[in-house]
Amino acid sequence: MKRLLLVLLGVFCIPPVANANLLSELQSGSTLIVMRHADAPGIGDPSGYRLGDCSTQRNLGEHGRQQAKEIGAWLSKQGIGEARVFSSPWCRCLDTAVLLNKGLVTSERSLGSFFNEMSDSGKQTRELEAFVRQQLSKSNKLPLILVTHQVNTHAYTGMSVGVGQMLLVKVNAQGKAISSRALN
Repeated sequence: MKRLLLVLLGVFCIPPVANANLLSELQSGSTLIVMRHADAPGIGDPSGYRLGDCSTQRNLGEHGRQQAKEIGAWLSKQGIGEARVFSSPWCRCLDTAVLLNKGLVTSERSLGSFFNEMSDSGKQTRELEAFVRQQLSKSNKLPLILVTHQVNTHAYTGMSVGVGQMLLVKVNAQGKAISSRALN
C-alpha cells in the first residue's frame, strides 16, 4: 500500500522533466514550433480593424499575457533560451511572441490570419511553406518559433489548437508539415 501511495504521489506531484530531445529536434533543420497566440477574449476582430492599430483589434487579455510569459518560461526549462521568432502581424500574435522572451520578433505576412478571407487559405499556406523552407535551409541552429492563428495552424498542420498551444512540426524539404504533435 505504501508503495502504491508513493507511486501515485510521484505521478501527481512531481513536475514534468524537461524534454531533453526538444532542443536537438529543433536544431535538426527539419523541425519547428508553430504556436497559436495566447488567450485573446472573443472571436475574430471587430469590423474595421487595422493591422497597424492595436486599439482596433482583438488583443491579449491579462490571462493571455500571463499565459505567454509562462509558455516562455516553460520553453526556457526545455533548454530554449533564444530562438528565431516570427509572428503574424496581428497585435495578439506579436504580443504573444514578445512575451515569450526568446529574442527579436519579426513580423511575417504569411503567418497573418485569413479568418475573414478563407479563400486565401491555400495560397497563404503555400507562402508559409516557402517561408519555412527558406528559414530552415539557413545554417542558423537557433530554434524556429512561429506565432500565428488557429486557421493558419490548421491549414498548415491539419491540427486544431487551443489558445497558447504549441505544436512541434516536422517538415519535408519543401517546408510542408509531415507530422506534428502537441507540446503543451
